[in-house]
Amino acid sequence: MQERTLAQKIQNRIATVELEFVVGLLHIAGYIPFHHVRRFFYRMAGVTIGTGSAIHMHTIFYDPRNIVIGKDTIIGEFAVLDGRDKLVIGDHVDIASDVMLYNAEHDVQSDDFHAVKAPTIVEDYVFIGPRAIILPGVTLGKGAVVGAGAVVTKDVAPFAIVGGVPAKVIGERKVKDPSYRLKRAAWFR
Repeated sequence: MQERTLAQKIQNRIATVELEFVVGLLHIAGYIPFHHVRRFFYRMAGVTIGTGSAIHMHTIFYDPRNIVIGKDTIIGEFAVLDGRDKLVIGDHVDIASDVMLYNAEHDVQSDDFHAVKAPTIVEDYVFIGPRAIILPGVTLGKGAVVGAGAVVTKDVAPFAIVGGVPAKVIGERKVKDPSYRLKRAAWFR
């Protein structure tokens, strides 16, 4: 029994080191000033990226294998994409610079401070302003807008506009059937 536990611990440690190596390589790839080259490395590491989508420089990944990005989506510089659980970003999503999307956190009330994971979903046509933080288990409904610097702790209804810490509804989008295309990926950013 103890041998099996030791073998599992060794196997888990090796898997952790392998993942950290891949994440380290992606960190280095984030400095490459060519969008198409970075996207190639991100896909090789397991990120699913739809056609026409762009991930700008210096993006940080936590386990790229669980990240799915739709088509015509733009992710700004210095974003944090947490793939320790499922992270799904829809089509035509505009994520500004310095945005953090998390799906794992510590249980601060537990004796062992263990990790708690929950999928984070960003539906189509969402806009997330600069330096916003989306916490684990949150779904941003279709067309939602998250204001700059907001901390989103709960689901956001479709087409709602939220802002503040913690984020609260401050408005609503008037366009309820968006069909725009972002099509403005910067090749060298």
